[in-house]
Amino acid sequence: MNLESLGWNSSYQSHFEPFAKDGYAVGRIALEHKHIYTIYTESGDVLGEVSGKMRHQAVGRADFPAVGDWVVVSVREEEKRATIHAVLPRQSKFSRKAAGGATEEQIVATNVNTIFLVMALNQDFNLRRMERYLVLAWESGATPVVILSKADLCDNVAAKVAEVEGVAYGVPIHVTSSLQNEGLGELSRYLSQGQTVALLGSSGVGKSTLINRLYGNDIQHVSAIREVDGRGRHTTTHRELILLPEGGLLIDTPGMRELHMWDAEEGLNDSFQDIDALAADCYYRDCQHRNEPGCMVIQSLNDGTLDSERYNSYKKLQKEIAYMERKDNKQLQLAEKEKWKKIHLSQRNRP
Repeated sequence: MNLESLGWNSSYQSHFEPFAKDGYAVGRIALEHKHIYTIYTESGDVLGEVSGKMRHQAVGRADFPAVGDWVVVSVREEEKRATIHAVLPRQSKFSRKAAGGATEEQIVATNVNTIFLVMALNQDFNLRRMERYLVLAWESGATPVVILSKADLCDNVAAKVAEVEGVAYGVPIHVTSSLQNEGLGELSRYLSQGQTVALLGSSGVGKSTLINRLYGNDIQHVSAIREVDGRGRHTTTHRELILLPEGGLLIDTPGMRELHMWDAEEGLNDSFQDIDALAADCYYRDCQHRNEPGCMVIQSLNDGTLDSERYNSYKKLQKEIAYMERKDNKQLQLAEKEKWKKIHLSQRNRP
């Protein structure tokens, strides 16, 4: 398998050089199942596990490989198995807070060039959810692209597109219908040789169907949506890197019912440029946008040029990110203590 077709470039090569001198190989994580990984390598697909040393030194989930990662491996070709020794530095990373009460990062996809944010034009249509996706997409380092799917189920497509344009500043928007095979040809520009695209969206928006159309064959299982609420089941149950026959790579992801913020302050600023621009024109530099004189945000809310729901969404996301940062700082301190405890313990146990 050719590494360049998998997205390999000179930056990854420079990071890999020290490992290459020691005789290691490199591969890309295509699939993860409970710490067993399918890895694409030059010698074909292999199953891999992390080394004991790597597992011991890991502080949290983010230190383990994720789908899209380039990893340093020693391959046992006769067994079609490999041991993973390190993860090369990531060029992009889409993360969210892991579901549940624990404050932990869940990496959804890495080393992605473009993120397709898929939202259906039926009952799934939700601007506030799209704002969340945009914040995390901008933060990831990849380029967001909005895909409005199932156009055949919408009677007012132009109006819906205008609404999305109001929250997705400078982001390309494509309207598609997999059923009628419309708008799909425009997506090929993002899928040239070695380019990686991740598909993100809630259940039932048509990600798997879209992948089947782009691949040219039915490789992903598709479930029907419920007519009552337009929602679908989790057709995709795991993240997977798919190599397209004509070049380009797709990362399919399960539908996300929860999308909690994770370290996304820059992404928030990129997504809400309109509010930041208004705040920059406030009379007071430290304006809190409550009742200060000369507040351009309050003035825009009053005259209707700034949508109150969008502003409330901005404030909610801002508070959520600040809360996560405070909790994450505590987690980092505890993780650092645990890391040094492990180091001291291993040194003490040396003969």
